[in-house]
Amino acid sequence: MARLTISEQDIINALCVYMARKKQIQPEEVEVQLMYDDDHGFSAEIYWANRSQIITDRTMIDALRMWLKEFLGEDPYTGIKLELDDEEGIIAFAG
Repeated sequence: MARLTISEQDIINALCVYMARKKQIQPEEVEVQLMYDDDHGFSAEIYWANRSQIITDRTMIDALRMWLKEFLGEDPYTGIKLELDDEEGIIAFAG
């Protein structure tokens, strides 16, 4: 697979689907706020049914692996790296 750039919106979409499956709800019921902190790195706050949960970059990568396999038909175990881009926000590279 050639190097693939995953947009911030696609990361959010992947997290919505991944967390919806974990919580046994619809993806539309999940809201995601991506975050980056110099001390803690990448994370996301997930909101559903008046609840919230902070997830780490490890869970974000797991969600992207699911998304790569199921929605793009790509190798889910290719290297995935999250990056903070000044113009595009939080993006990821796979491959």
